[in-house]
Amino acid sequence: MVDVSIQDNEVHFNVRGLHKLWAFKSQLQIPRSHITAARQDAEVLKGWWKGWRMPGTHIPGLLAAGTFLHEDRRIFWDVHNADKAVIIDLEHDEYNQLIIEVDDPAAVVALLNTPA
Repeated sequence: MVDVSIQDNEVHFNVRGLHKLWAFKSQLQIPRSHITAARQDAEVLKGWWKGWRMPGTHIPGLLAAGTFLHEDRRIFWDVHNADKAVIIDLEHDEYNQLIIEVDDPAAVVALLNTPA
């Protein structure tokens, strides 16, 4: 589970609880200008293959957390409950995409898609 907040022109993604251990990361800070879109998309979450773990934890059907390389893209995953997952597309960043579980997906999508 990840908490999302905006401070100045940066978006802070704080990984909560044991997810820090599974994802090998406790937080990400990304300039707001690097976020091109945020959405919910069940199709992105389908399938057991998330990519090559670099590092991360993957238990198919249960948990994907950490950095994964998939089709020449670097993706940060932290998802246990796919119904609460948000996909965030990035440019000019360490990651190409974030796929994270949040408490209120609709609120996070609205927050990230609102112009700065």
